[in-house]
Amino acid sequence: MLHINGIVMFILKRQDVEISSIQHPKTGQQVPILNYQGQTFRLISVFSAKQEEEAKAFWRDLTDNRGKACVLLEEPDRYSVWGKIRIEQISEEPQGGGVAAAPFYTQGCLLLMQALYYDIEDLLGPRQAGAFQKQIAEIFKQWKFPQTDSADAVKKLLSLDPLEATSVPSWQEHHLNTLLQELHRLGREYFGNTSFTERTIDALQDMPDAERKQFIGWMNQSRLGQLWATA
Repeated sequence: MLHINGIVMFILKRQDVEISSIQHPKTGQQVPILNYQGQTFRLISVFSAKQEEEAKAFWRDLTDNRGKACVLLEEPDRYSVWGKIRIEQISEEPQGGGVAAAPFYTQGCLLLMQALYYDIEDLLGPRQAGAFQKQIAEIFKQWKFPQTDSADAVKKLLSLDPLEATSVPSWQEHHLNTLLQELHRLGREYFGNTSFTERTIDALQDMPDAERKQFIGWMNQSRLGQLWATA
């Protein structure tokens, strides 16, 4: 446990906490919840096991610059950051729950996911692309992404035109943060380095100029900008 600027910050192990989920009363979505010593925390962001320094930097930024009470959870295969919340706050949230993501943020994330998928297919072959699709489906399942509860739904998200679709999934910012971090991790696994990022980011050129600039600006507010070299 650390005290920084009067704010309590916890680094915890999996055995220290209880993780469950509750159904959002307005949306029906499952919301991941961490309980520790009578306090309740909600998932903000997820990092891979190799991203310890990034996870700790993000965790400290939330407390130093944003004044949030947060938990950093250490697990063998990942780190995750959780922000303190009262359960009744969830029921008081506006429709969509949590920090609602602007639709074009979700569109941008889908463009990046699709660009990486097709890059893998073109350069490494359909078998590797199929494996990538299964890994994406598992990420959606593990972190309870809405509207991704079937293989067909995942396949559709990899093939639809996000900019032409009448609607995109109702994802919150923690979903988008998790997806972009996991995409970067998978890209490194498939290509062995970060050379894929420039090719993937090129997909954002399809977005309207104003929305693309806002989306990149949103990425640059966190470590995502550094991760994807958008700064």
